Amino acid sequence: MMKFLKKFYLAIIFIFLYSPIFVMILFSFNEGKTRAKFTGFSFKWYSSLFEHDILLVSLLNTLLVATIASILATIIGTFAALTISKMRNFNRSLSLNVINIPIVNPEIVTGISLMLLFVSFALPLGFFTLLMAHVTFCVPYVVLSVLPKIKQLNKSTYEAALDLGASPPLAFRKVVLPELMPGILSGFLLSFTLSLDDFIISYFTTGPGFPTLSITINTMTKRSIPLTVNALSTIIFIIVFILLLLINIKNKPNIKLGKM
Repeated sequence: MMKFLKKFYLAIIFIFLYSPIFVMILFSFNEGKTRAKFTGFSFKWYSSLFEHDILLVSLLNTLLVATIASILATIIGTFAALTISKMRNFNRSLSLNVINIPIVNPEIVTGISLMLLFVSFALPLGFFTLLMAHVTFCVPYVVLSVLPKIKQLNKSTYEAALDLGASPPLAFRKVVLPELMPGILSGFLLSFTLSLDDFIISYFTTGPGFPTLSITINTMTKRSIPLTVNALSTIIFIIVFILLLLINIKNKPNIKLGKM
């Protein structure tokens, strides 16, 4: 009986989490224009998606900012993590507490403070300010992703590479960097996801000439959201789902090898 209750509880959790996504996907194939009733199966919203210039431009803007911001945040965060790992206990704890502030700080406070900072320097709100804002709130997540990998490093391996004649940059690239790569990759993916998903900070730090997908959809809610948004969200969901499957399949042999 207890085993059945555990499975039933788990099923309820999955239904609660994924039923909204299922409804979204279902109505992306709706022939009608309403989300209140499914009138028939059709691909017209997918075809009209490529004729919706505002959505496509917003999507491209979002992908552009997310890609550049995650790359910059990964580079800055990795070197910041390496620097913090070499600090003494008090300085390390102080640095980590400072880095955690953007994570625990409410997004609306971060967005308003960044907007006021850009305005005080007379920077026009647009792509550049949006990019700086996204890099700012993504860097702490990269640092927290890379630091555990640094703690797991075997310093003897790096020193052995130096003793064998490798220069410090070569030893770092051949010995240290491969060990840090899982944490660096996790930080990059987390930064990309957070940047792609952000609305509040983007709302305060971008201008009307550079809309992102979340801001465009929020503007549509004031009138009526077309089902092309469902179609676009479905495509994004399927792409992310396939990527997760590929990553899990790729890591499966490593997991088995580790168990052996």
